[in-house]
Amino acid sequence: MSRFAVETTPLAGLVSVQRQPLADSRGFLARMFCAQDLAPAGWTWPIAQINHTHTLQRGTVRGLHFQHPPAAEAKLVSCLRGAVWDVAVDLRAGSPTFLQWFGRELSAANHQALLIPPGFAHGFQTLADDCEMLYLHSAPYAPAAEGGLDALDPRLAITWPLPVAERSPRDAEHPLLTPAFAGLSLP
Repeated sequence: MSRFAVETTPLAGLVSVQRQPLADSRGFLARMFCAQDLAPAGWTWPIAQINHTHTLQRGTVRGLHFQHPPAAEAKLVSCLRGAVWDVAVDLRAGSPTFLQWFGRELSAANHQALLIPPGFAHGFQTLADDCEMLYLHSAPYAPAAEGGLDALDPRLAITWPLPVAERSPRDAEHPLLTPAFAGLSLP
């Protein structure tokens, strides 16, 4: 019996994962990862790296981050404390949903996660103070392959639920999209 319910999203390959915790009077046990159960949802890679973030201030935006091929990575992203608006942007050239985004609230209370395949940028906005996120990565971080998009780019038109309270200097310097991005014409 799987401890995960999987829901497809409008962006092919991007999957919402609902953990099915076992609860009793003591609390709960929630399986965070199971290769066998998540393979049908698209996770077919080994886990190469696990990262944990803590964001102090409500309204903070982190991202949008990605790694260029051949270091492109899949991520399974979960919120362990607080709540975030988690966003993935399709960067796969030739995809019918190229540059479209999908957002979903992830929280400690709702036990949801996003399985983000290679070829997507990822970011989030904290909806509460003191948010903690857990990331399972299919590839190790490769500084030379690092990429980013400006989370406030009007061409992406991401609907962040709160006014942006803070971004890192690095994230604020990510470029806006240009017509040359991925060799395609942009509107």
